[in-house]
Amino acid sequence: RDGKEFTPPTAMSSSLHHPRSTTPSRGRGKAARPPALTEEELEEMREAFALFDTESANVIDIKELKAAFRALGFTVKKAEIRTMLRDLGKEATATIAFDDFLEMATPKMQSRDAREEILKVFALFDEDRTGAISFRNLKRVANELGENLTDEELQEMIDEADRDGDGLINEDEFVRVMKKRGDNPLDDLSSDDDDDALGS
Repeated sequence: RDGKEFTPPTAMSSSLHHPRSTTPSRGRGKAARPPALTEEELEEMREAFALFDTESANVIDIKELKAAFRALGFTVKKAEIRTMLRDLGKEATATIAFDDFLEMATPKMQSRDAREEILKVFALFDEDRTGAISFRNLKRVANELGENLTDEELQEMIDEADRDGDGLINEDEFVRVMKKRGDNPLDDLSSDDDDDALGS
């Protein structure tokens, strides 16, 4: 233990690791909900698919995939769609069934959820709602957790996470370090040079 890693409060832990239901879907089609998708998310995906399933045949033309993803709020390039189709072994097909669309879209839905959850934690730090975490914000959280960190240690956390050199941690910088390990936010801020050491 180097003195800079400590356990987040219950609110942080629960916001990052809230349990999700994995009960099967009750909607149309036989697709069960993949783990980590909520009923609302599955319904959102059904609705996006149905916009282009004009004959209610549970299939859409692959040419409509880009628009179907856009209906979910994702901008997807044709090259990415081709890669997803190839990964599914569907590159030679003209249509895509809902189950295949579900498999293609689920990782994007999960990634979107991850950012939303991380930003909830960000808001706990950003009490003055400036859109950035300052030294004062970080010191307040450390004090509330009862951790005896020096000003130098706190400043080091900010310096390592601060990519644009403005002395603050903005949302994108916070999301970046949280996604890297998805663990304790203050651990992440204190060890942001891990991936740089790998040459990424």
